[in-house]
Amino acid sequence: MLNRLKNAPRKTVGTKQTLKAVEKNQASVVFIAEDAEEHVVSGLKELCRTKGIEMVFVPTMKELGQACGIDVGAASAAILS
Repeated sequence: MLNRLKNAPRKTVGTKQTLKAVEKNQASVVFIAEDAEEHVVSGLKELCRTKGIEMVFVPTMKELGQACGIDVGAASAAILS
C-alpha cells in the first residue's frame, strides 16, 4: 500500500496539507501514522470518517515519511485524486 503513495503523481505530506485536501474533496486515500500524537490526527480521522475517505494506518511516522520521500517523520499524507 505504501508503494501506491511512493508512486503517486500528486500527494500531500503533513496533517495541515492533508486536512485541506480532504476538506476540498481532493484526497482519495489518507495515510495516518499509528504513532502520531492523537491530538494531531484526531480531526483528520473524524473528517475522513464523515466524508467516507479510505484511511490506511502505517506503523510509524518514520515509515510514512520515507514513503513520501522525506527524511523526517510524517503524521499523515494523502494521495490526491
